[in-house]
Amino acid sequence: MTRIGQWFTNGILRKNIDRKAKYIWFHAASLGEFEQGRPMIETIRKRHPQYKILLTFFSPSGYEVRKNYEGADVICYLPFDTPFKVRKFLNLANPAVAVFIKYEFWLNYLTELKRRNIKTYLISAVFRPGQLFFKWNGAWYRKALLCDERLFVQDEDSRKLLADYGINNVEVCGDTRFDRVLEIQHNARLLPEMEAFAGAGKLMLIAGSSWPEDEEIIIPYFNTHPEVKLIIAPHEIHREHLLYIQSLLNRPSIRLSESSEESLRTNDCLIIDSFGLLSSIYRYGDVAYIGGGFGGGIHNTLEAAVYGIPVVFGPKYHKFKEAKNLINCGGGFSVDNETAFTDCMNNFISDPGSRRIAGAAAGDFVDKNAGATEKILSFFTSA
Repeated sequence: MTRIGQWFTNGILRKNIDRKAKYIWFHAASLGEFEQGRPMIETIRKRHPQYKILLTFFSPSGYEVRKNYEGADVICYLPFDTPFKVRKFLNLANPAVAVFIKYEFWLNYLTELKRRNIKTYLISAVFRPGQLFFKWNGAWYRKALLCDERLFVQDEDSRKLLADYGINNVEVCGDTRFDRVLEIQHNARLLPEMEAFAGAGKLMLIAGSSWPEDEEIIIPYFNTHPEVKLIIAPHEIHREHLLYIQSLLNRPSIRLSESSEESLRTNDCLIIDSFGLLSSIYRYGDVAYIGGGFGGGIHNTLEAAVYGIPVVFGPKYHKFKEAKNLINCGGGFSVDNETAFTDCMNNFISDPGSRRIAGAAAGDFVDKNAGATEKILSFFTSA
């Protein structure tokens, strides 16, 4: 789909780019990177209306979801990083400034932007020793990093690593995702369905972005603990997965799409079979379980932590700085099997005080790490 979408990019640019306007070009690989860049896009939109916004994606998971995003003036796929396509894209887009988000390193784009004296920035980046830039054959790729006016990194470890290789155009500003989840929390929707489902005196467990491996440890615990109610929002909501979840349950459950006020009050498990609600649902939880930690990696822990509740996830979290930091501050908990999950949940139930302390630690962690957007924009406005 990416290749097909790229066929239309030049036509979109010819039709929609205002040749008299100045554009700030944001590029996000997919939806997750877009959410990291979104606070900056929307702040620029409010404070600097003299600029228009061009937004590009590489992955359909970003473009197809946000192709109608009202915060950008022009949205399209980014063509492949070949010299001819790069020159064609930049001739048509003619950005005044370029911003790449987190992990986007396109050598031909960066080199050509540098040649054209177009200031280019990388935001919310994290660098680790195992990346290609720092291997024996990485010198060519490190040149790409020198094309940026500034590399805005999340942590001091990234800055030190880059400095070891002579790359000093670096500022430690943190992660803009903290600003984004605080904004989401501020604008969270009131959901009457969740209010109706909540049971007085029962612990509410929210399982977000779950996969079968997660459900196989969550649901057996839920089945045997009537003092717990469960809202489960699976990562995939196709029919087979929903039926699989229901096959594991032996307490009363209802899908959101089939629910009524009465059924919400009389069922113990609510299955969310639609997208777009999870970030608001976490506000109704006492504990959050974030899926993905038994597969490719955990999903967004900050969306839950911002509500001041403990965050539990599987064992594959080590590439996620925020998950490691949540554990270090006492707001996050990793479990690697059903027994570990059972022990964690039993502790939260038997010792509500420890649960509240863990939740407060998670919320404080988000609050204390906010502000990256303002730090980055201070460099933009002074440049």
